[in-house]
Amino acid sequence: MVLSLRARLLWWLLLPLAAFVMAGGAISYGAACQTADLVQDSALLSSARTIGEDVDWEGGALTANIPPAALEIFESPYQDQVFYKVIAGTAQLLGGNADLAMPPNSDALPAFYDTTLDGRPVRAVAYQRQLYDTGKVEPVTVVVAKTQASHEAMIEQLWRPQLIRQCLMLALVATLVPLGLTIELRPLVKLKEDVADREPMQLEPIRADRLPFELRPIVDAINQCIARLKLHTTTQRQFIADAAHQLRTPLTLLDTQIQYAWGRDYCDPSLAEALEAIRRSSRKMIEMTNQLLLLAQAESAPPLRAQAEVNMAAVVSSVLEELVVAAEQRGIDLGAELGDDVQVLGNANLLTALVTNLVDNAVRYTQDCGRVTAICRREGDDVVLQVVDNGPGIPAEARAHVFERFYRGPTNIEGTGLGLSIVREVTQLHGGTVTLNQGAGRIGLVVTVRMRAWPS
Repeated sequence: MVLSLRARLLWWLLLPLAAFVMAGGAISYGAACQTADLVQDSALLSSARTIGEDVDWEGGALTANIPPAALEIFESPYQDQVFYKVIAGTAQLLGGNADLAMPPNSDALPAFYDTTLDGRPVRAVAYQRQLYDTGKVEPVTVVVAKTQASHEAMIEQLWRPQLIRQCLMLALVATLVPLGLTIELRPLVKLKEDVADREPMQLEPIRADRLPFELRPIVDAINQCIARLKLHTTTQRQFIADAAHQLRTPLTLLDTQIQYAWGRDYCDPSLAEALEAIRRSSRKMIEMTNQLLLLAQAESAPPLRAQAEVNMAAVVSSVLEELVVAAEQRGIDLGAELGDDVQVLGNANLLTALVTNLVDNAVRYTQDCGRVTAICRREGDDVVLQVVDNGPGIPAEARAHVFERFYRGPTNIEGTGLGLSIVREVTQLHGGTVTLNQGAGRIGLVVTVRMRAWPS
């Protein structure tokens, strides 16, 4: 599974921070243990010295009077047990617990060491003092030990709050970093959306002036690719337009010559049939050439050129006047429902081509004695153009493909397969939408074009 960029950045930020918290926790624990050891050892040594100072000669013998202050040093809420013993010389016990072990190395005193007493671990110190009496010197060793409850509690109090603070900081970072990444990655997300939301033929460069410095090389590379693609597309469109324009004159001349030959009297019926087939092919080539030229014009016309007020009712009326003869020849009822205030911002020639293709397709594919109605009305801020027929319609699975160039469904009706492609290009050029739906009662087809109305 590939993680997102945000997740990877978060991982690389949190991983070293977690390692830092773990290392900091270990160091803090070591420092807490060292501090607790120093405090405990200092208290043990102070207690041993206090006890040693009260060992004295009485009647030529050593006596040990343990002052209460020597043991009150260890008072704490953790109920530690304190043990001691006082030894004169090497074996004479003056007081305390005889089972309390001596340090393993008694050469260097005071000596701190860990031992056990009655199965419990204790920390102990051995302190030695020399006592003099009438030229007699007697070493006195004082051993003080205590259990580890207060020592462990001190470590806990010193270490745990710091660890909790570090963990809270890590949690705060884990919470704030994704928020910060989300905010800082907005330019990248916006760049992605700008590229993804573009129309297929929208080949304008992406603005990089407000993007972070790190994203500008990427945008520059994308803009270079767009520039190359635009050059290639422009060259291709220009070639199609030039080719179509150059073909119009010889094709028109060829059609004229065929019509002249058709008007001659021929005894051979097969020759007349051949001329008729040539005439149909010639007119189909002329129609396709005109459609290709119109498609190239629609694709290459920038939106800035389509800045004029166009009355769609007038456009529909003029188109119906041109196609009414073809509709009457097949007994098709060609009508219109035109509303008021249906002006749009557009290119009159291209919008005329749009309406012509829609109505011509409807007349061409509707059966004889059918019905075709062009509707133009105002809906809020939009102008809606609908061409409704009661013909065979278009299957649902084919509607996604009919806007493709040269696509033709399962029909024997002659056509170029470019009509709806031109409709889509002109609609998109004017910032509108085009949809296909079934007619009322699932009969026929309703083509709906929706465009922004002319601002009042």
